[in-house]
Amino acid sequence: MKRNQVAHIDEVVGLMTGKVSDRDKVIHDSWRRCIDQHGLDPIASRVAYILPQERLTEHREAMEEFLRTARFGLETLYRQVSCLDYVMLLTDAKGVTVDFMGDPTFSDNLRGAGLYLGADWHEPLAGTCAVGTCIATGEPLVVHQSDHFDASHISLTCTSAPIFDSYGDLAAVLDISALHSPEPKVSQHLALQLVQSFAHKIENANLLNRFRSDWILKLSNAQEFADIDPDFILAVDNNGCIIGLNNRTRQLLAREATLVGRASTRVIGEPLSTFFDCDVTSLPQFARFRPTDQRMMRLLASGTALFAQAMPPPAATPARPSPAAEVNLPPPLREMFCDDPIMSGAMKRAAKLVGTQMSILIQGETGTGKEHLAKALHAASPRAGKPFVAVNCAALPESLIESELFGYEAGSFTGAASKGKKGLVLEADGGTLFLDEIGDMPLASQTRLLRVLAEREVTPIGKVKPLPVNVRVVAATHRDLVELVKAKSFREDLYFRLNGAVLTLPPATSARRRKMVDRPSSGAQGEGGWRGLSLDRSGSRRSLRPFMARQRPRTGQLPRLRQRRLLRACDRRRRPARYHFASPGRPTARGRRRRGERDRSRHAEGSAREALREHHWNVSAVARALGVDRSTVHRRMRRFGLVPPQKRDP
Repeated sequence: MKRNQVAHIDEVVGLMTGKVSDRDKVIHDSWRRCIDQHGLDPIASRVAYILPQERLTEHREAMEEFLRTARFGLETLYRQVSCLDYVMLLTDAKGVTVDFMGDPTFSDNLRGAGLYLGADWHEPLAGTCAVGTCIATGEPLVVHQSDHFDASHISLTCTSAPIFDSYGDLAAVLDISALHSPEPKVSQHLALQLVQSFAHKIENANLLNRFRSDWILKLSNAQEFADIDPDFILAVDNNGCIIGLNNRTRQLLAREATLVGRASTRVIGEPLSTFFDCDVTSLPQFARFRPTDQRMMRLLASGTALFAQAMPPPAATPARPSPAAEVNLPPPLREMFCDDPIMSGAMKRAAKLVGTQMSILIQGETGTGKEHLAKALHAASPRAGKPFVAVNCAALPESLIESELFGYEAGSFTGAASKGKKGLVLEADGGTLFLDEIGDMPLASQTRLLRVLAEREVTPIGKVKPLPVNVRVVAATHRDLVELVKAKSFREDLYFRLNGAVLTLPPATSARRRKMVDRPSSGAQGEGGWRGLSLDRSGSRRSLRPFMARQRPRTGQLPRLRQRRLLRACDRRRRPARYHFASPGRPTARGRRRRGERDRSRHAEGSAREALREHHWNVSAVARALGVDRSTVHRRMRRFGLVPPQKRDP
């Protein structure tokens, strides 16, 4: 045991025997709880406890909606403190770390210190610490170095602030910690202010998200900040009762109740007029369009004047009969839903994620439509006009995956292009990065990807200064990532960074009942679906086969189901059918021939390109799939300028 640890243990024991110490009162009280209530031994050194994955998943799922709301604030906070070697932890009300951001380079050290995902920091287990003591007191605080009860933690500095839910109950604790720091405790003063500020922002975001269908009242002491950064926010129902509030408002109104001698400081459920000189009928006069100096209300007990902004609930809209409309699905997701109950759950959940920053993990068997769903999420999101970049992690050679994803500077390695390469992550800047078959990504590349997700910046090979990047990451896999994590072939922290939310698509055996197999594919340009086709009574099944043969190969199960359904449709005696390309107007014969040639060329190119992608540019495999010679595949590649990714110039 080190000398400073021995000295620390002597101090803790001395305090218990009546010696005087200059520690803060909150630290003294916590040390006494550790011994008197929790039965902890100051001499025993406790190893940080990390929950098993199954239990951690339970804690994360219980906070899924809260995490979705808090994600942007957490990432913003981490970007501000990561350069100072802090890590960011978010724990639930029991002290279990449900979100974590830190430098993956130091993962082993952070995990050993308990600054890691799944770490349990509640006071009865870990002793005096920022998270556990914050939970015990409900107050923000700094536990700096030897303030910790356990001697094994005295190298750490930890700063925490509580986050309360809309009813005044503790929901989470926000913490930033570092393995090493300056000795004076005052060095953490700004860290405390920063953590408190972000905890307040997350509380407000959670409140506004939960009560978006009710009156929202924002209050501020300063006229200049009344509309921008209000101190107090509360939700009011149509009966004028307070139904939600942030912690600052709860403290303010509790003080008001004390001033008038009320026995209870209960706020939730009380009429607005109990505390303010107005009621719900007066709220329209505090609408934002009025000048701020005309939007003032007073607290009845203290007479304090506050500048107000009232936001009315949205106007009620009549419900539509369509099941897709009932779950309020954006059009791109509604096309996948198609009123089918099997897809209902997945699409309802996907709709909630459209406008968030959370990373999404799509799970499902091969061919169940994972990329279709990723594109639908992108098309329905605010990023719709930005790039959608798809990366097949299984198709990229391990030796080139980092240069393809992150790019490189000119001359950074032998064989590098003279102009360098931008990289697929930067290509997706502002839009969505779709990582297909993420379970096949090599471990070394996983570490770099984790840094991109945590810090929202990428460092191309050969470049020193990182470049900021704004991407929404959607990953997909048919493999069991939990089993891969257990087998040490997939990083645990990357897994939890990717699965901010998980969408699971039903298998193809269930998909047979999906109405989407009868519908035209809504794929993007170059995805050949059944769009642009019309029926003719004079056709037959035989006339459909040449058309289907011209379609590019599809190995997915849903496309094969669509083809079988179309063939069956042509066998119905009531209405024999022939499919042909529908075209507006009456083009000339020469125009029809030219357009037919262009269509055939486009289909041939799409067929070759997709077959090469699906078979990872293995010419022999493509030739077998298409039933042609390898020379034919090479000829088509030259004709359409199709070059394997590893041979392309930037």
